[in-house]
Amino acid sequence: MTTPIRRIAVPLAVASLPLACGPISDSQNTTETVVETETIGDTTVVRTVSGSVWGGDATLVPEVSIGELDGAEEYLFGSVSAIAVDDDHNVYVLDRQARHVRVFDSEGTYVKTLGRYGEGPGEFKVPIGLAISNGRLLVRDPANGRVQLFGLETGENEEWRYLPSERFWSTPLYRDDQGRIYVDISEIERRFIVMDSDGTPIDTISAPEAPADFDDDKYGMSTAGESGDRWMSVGATVPFSPGWYRTVHPTGHFMSALSTAYRINLERDSGVLRIERNHTPVAVADDERDRHEQRIVNTMREVDADWNWDGAAIPDHKPPFRGLSAGSDGRIWVSLWTEAQQVANEDHDPANPESSPFTWVEPLRYDVFEADGTYLGAVVPPEGFSLSAPPVFGRSFVWAVERGNLDVQRVVRYRIALPGS
Repeated sequence: MTTPIRRIAVPLAVASLPLACGPISDSQNTTETVVETETIGDTTVVRTVSGSVWGGDATLVPEVSIGELDGAEEYLFGSVSAIAVDDDHNVYVLDRQARHVRVFDSEGTYVKTLGRYGEGPGEFKVPIGLAISNGRLLVRDPANGRVQLFGLETGENEEWRYLPSERFWSTPLYRDDQGRIYVDISEIERRFIVMDSDGTPIDTISAPEAPADFDDDKYGMSTAGESGDRWMSVGATVPFSPGWYRTVHPTGHFMSALSTAYRINLERDSGVLRIERNHTPVAVADDERDRHEQRIVNTMREVDADWNWDGAAIPDHKPPFRGLSAGSDGRIWVSLWTEAQQVANEDHDPANPESSPFTWVEPLRYDVFEADGTYLGAVVPPEGFSLSAPPVFGRSFVWAVERGNLDVQRVVRYRIALPGS
């Protein structure tokens, strides 16, 4: 059964946001937000037609930065792949290159190091993903087939075993509001082992599948051949092609979306919440398309000199979004495709005809929704904000990796500054 669409124009005041560093009063200006709601079977659709609660773009203001080019070894990062933050704003940084976790207090001062390479207690082979649960730090280590645990206060460690595991990508270690842990164990099917807060396996579940009419294969290309004294295969994805995105929400339900339209599904006990928003597609510039295409052709022909483009054409417009994340407070962060900007290529070699004097960069931008579908507004990260480790989204703060001069990695705590704050 389908109910008629209800359109509601609501003047919403932007309320004060309490922050750990002290109260900062945000703008009290009001903005009219036009929202349509509709019920289709067990699906509730919340569609933002115009406006936002915040009434403008929020920014991220850096407050704490951890990481140095020259300094003590504890502040030098090789390859940060995961971050976790506890209730006291202590931050836990997984360095995949060093294969250990470094702990820093809320001001960014080094406290201690947890773990090392190996197979014994408190050791990792391929550490991937962090979570905080019940006063413990959890580290997923699929190569050892276990989750390694460290007591935040005691430092004591234990392990939760699980088998089998096929997945070695940097998938986050998800935790829901009830303390249950979701361990991604399947590369293709996206299956998860669900563990209770004491490590007892209680279920094995599969993430939602893409719609039957979505053919992801047509956006992929590959070739193989000899390169020097080796046989190599190489693949590529058609730039700006749509994708199927899935993640675990703190409620313990899946959130999923196909980026052919601005439509996000959040499963709930009572059905599905579908979040929609009016969206103006971003055009792909001709030079941008040509550069992406030439880069792929050059890469493929390093392996197969006769290779020609055999995938779908690069679209004229970019999809609405390119990723989904859930904040620790249940808010939904949607990473958007944006209009590309030409920037100078610092590595340009004039003697190399294949080296371009510029490159294309899409500035990062997020749409942020409450878990009930209310559109809050957009957040614009600063230059250098990196996705090399999944950011940690809180209600007032965002922790993320920042890449600076000479590609130095820093872990930064940003305060979410609303318009007018």
